[in-house]
Amino acid sequence: MKEVGIIMNGVTGRMGTNQHLIRSLKAIRDEGGVKLSSGETIMPRMCLVGRNEDKLKKLCADHNVEKWSTDPDAILKEDGYEIYFDAQTTGRRVPAVKKAIEHGKHIYIEKPPATNLEDAMELYRLAEAKGVLHGVVQDKLWLPGLMRVKDLINQGFFGKILSVRGEFGYWVFEGFERTPNRPSWNYRKEDAGGIIIDMLCHWRYLLDDVFGKVKSVSCLGATHLPRRVDENGKEYAATADDAAYATFELEDDIIVHMNSSWTVRVRRDDLLTLQIDGTRGSAVAGLRDCLIQSFEDTPVPKWNPDVQQPINFYEGWTPHLPDKEYENAFKAQWKLFLKYVHGEGEFPWNLLEGAKGVQLADLGIKSWEERRWLDVHELV
Repeated sequence: MKEVGIIMNGVTGRMGTNQHLIRSLKAIRDEGGVKLSSGETIMPRMCLVGRNEDKLKKLCADHNVEKWSTDPDAILKEDGYEIYFDAQTTGRRVPAVKKAIEHGKHIYIEKPPATNLEDAMELYRLAEAKGVLHGVVQDKLWLPGLMRVKDLINQGFFGKILSVRGEFGYWVFEGFERTPNRPSWNYRKEDAGGIIIDMLCHWRYLLDDVFGKVKSVSCLGATHLPRRVDENGKEYAATADDAAYATFELEDDIIVHMNSSWTVRVRRDDLLTLQIDGTRGSAVAGLRDCLIQSFEDTPVPKWNPDVQQPINFYEGWTPHLPDKEYENAFKAQWKLFLKYVHGEGEFPWNLLEGAKGVQLADLGIKSWEERRWLDVHELV
């Protein structure tokens, strides 16, 4: 068994704690590590890094982690850690990752890697020049619902895919009457907040990897709720976008429309739903489930608003692979990265792929500002 030291910076945040520490690395450790084809087992050994000493101590005690530090620079100098992981707020990520690259650590970070394309590409080039391995979290590719969609595409179920319509989001309380359910920095542009930089990074890799390369984008952003209350009960101006209405053109003439909003009340199957329509069939996928309707099962409705609709449109859809089990999406990608660092398999979800997400977010913001379509060019 071989231990691999992992510096986890920003682990006290919601994503760092729940998805990366508890549901990924601790879960991997508890089940006996990651087994390589050679028979060797990789066992993660974490050092939790952050700014709040009390939170770090509690996380270590709760999850049987031996080491913590509020001094990331000191930990980076230690030889016992091969991998640097970063889940800090986006605005803190670039300088921290640069230091980790300088110290020769392999890099695995949350998206987006940076708040702008120039910085994102600099991280990629620095990592390549240093010769360290690198990856960016692109978790939605391992969601059970999306894995089921990929299976359908591989089967040719859809025929020619025509369009994808996506709805993402939920209501985030402003804080005046009910406690906010997301951190306040998300709603301040000066702190790298905004739903466009957050979600268009996700949509880039999801569309590129599942449906086809993104060719162009038209995006309209909005700040629907201009005033919010922060964690200390202080009212502040929400300067970042809290909703984005985007349309994408993909290769093979596929049209995608994605609504992303923190100001929407959910009346759909899940927090993220995608409807994929093709010449031979359609599917509706959420985070976990996927329902399909074939060409043969497609009903023939008649328009008559004077009578109650006789067709129940929720019927006639069949669950796809309802009994198949999938791992936590973050855990699945962590396993692949750990194997990659130890010489097994490929890992295409690197800093360049992360930069592509930032590129699309940048173009989305520019499209909103200039009120026009923009082409998505290859990064070099």
